[in-house]
Order: sequence, then C-alpha cells, then structure tokens
Amino acid sequence: MYLIRLDDASEYMDVEKWGRLAVLLHRYDIKPIVGIIPANKDATLVSKYQRDFDFWKKVDVWHSKGWTIALHGYTHVYSSNSGGINPVNFRSEFAGLSLDEQREKIRCGMRVFQEHQIQSQIFFAPAHTFDMNTLEALKRESDIRIISDTIANDIYKLDDFYFIPQQSGHVRKLPLKLLTFCYHPNTMSEKDFNILEGFIINNREQIINFDDLLFKERKLGQYDKVIRKLYFSIRAVMSKLRG
Repeated sequence: MYLIRLDDASEYMDVEKWGRLAVLLHRYDIKPIVGIIPANKDATLVSKYQRDFDFWKKVDVWHSKGWTIALHGYTHVYSSNSGGINPVNFRSEFAGLSLDEQREKIRCGMRVFQEHQIQSQIFFAPAHTFDMNTLEALKRESDIRIISDTIANDIYKLDDFYFIPQQSGHVRKLPLKLLTFCYHPNTMSEKDFNILEGFIINNREQIINFDDLLFKERKLGQYDKVIRKLYFSIRAVMSKLRG
C-alpha cells in the first residue's frame, strides 16, 4: 500500500505548485498527510516566497477535503547537527536539544494550531530528525501519539507512539507493506508532477489515505531491522560518493 505525504506547507510557500498538486490529488480522490510549519522562520523559504495571507484559509479547505494535518516542527530552523534516532540527515530543529527547549517548541506550535482551530494527530520533524526528548515533549505538550517517519516495513508501536514509516522521496515500487512517499511541492519540477500522476494512474487502487490505516500493537521485526540497516548503509555510501 502507498501513502502520500506533503512537507513544508506554510505562509511562505510556492502557492502555484501547491495549488496544482491539490488539483491533481483531488482529481484522483487522494487525501494526503500534509505537514504545516506553524511559524516558518526558515530563511530559505521566507526569503524565496512572498507571504500568503490566505494560507490558513487554504488549510481549512484542505481539511474540508479530508487531508490529514500534521505538525511539522515549529519554525523549521535547524538548531543542531544531530541526526537523533532517525539520522536521515545531520541537521535538526529538535534532535540534540534539551527537553525544556523541545517542549517550548511543541507548546508554541500547538498554540498556533489552536489559534487557527486546527487539531492534529500526527507529528513529523523538519529534516526527519528527532530524538527521545522530542517524543517526551510531544507527550507533555500535546495529544499527538503518531509519528510519520523512520524506516520500517509497516506501522509499528514504540513506547506510547505509533510510527508510520516514511521511506522514499518520490513514487516507486519497493518490497514494503506500507510505503510513504514524501513530496516537497515547493521544489517539484514539471517532470516530478508528470511522474507522480503517471504512477497514480497505474497504481490508484493501492494508494490509501490516513483514515485507511490500521494501528496495531506491532513491534519492529527482523525484516524491519534489515530494511533499516540496508537503507542507512546505502545512504552512507551515496553520501561518500557525493562528497
């Protein structure tokens, strides 16, 4: 089964590309998980895009269409070089920070959501990086108990949290029970849109929505661990080749 996740929605985003993607997904009745940056201060985004004063109205429209709203950090500004417990990258808004600092970020992010009457069940951190303090901060400052991230074959539970694995940045077929494609609409090219639509056309029956997911008391198994080890091994090799 396939799940689509969209990252970096905020008051500073490529409105045209987000609108185009919304039309595409609506055409095939696909309801993604969308990550909202509550108070975007990421200079790479704020300096590139004009502020969209209708952004929160767009969020209301997405919600009315059945999109699942996720808390995507707080400011999207990286505070450390830590990869945390999901070292997909070695930069983070959360991993490596104290519990009190992370609680403040979660508290402020949830406050922004509350101001806009947004309820969220899901969290995913900028750059995919977080640590155990992030989970504790979520427990203390929110009702969120679902994380969209980490490498695994299917949803699993650790401590009080369910993890929806996120394994690819674009559509493709892999030997996994549940595969989440993480798209960043701000940076999508014409080719990206065309490939995505082609994949949807050919695989529509296998693309599910958040409400279709089953959250079982499943722990990580041996296959999950093999997938994870392989993923990070390949990533390490690619990093060396690039650099």
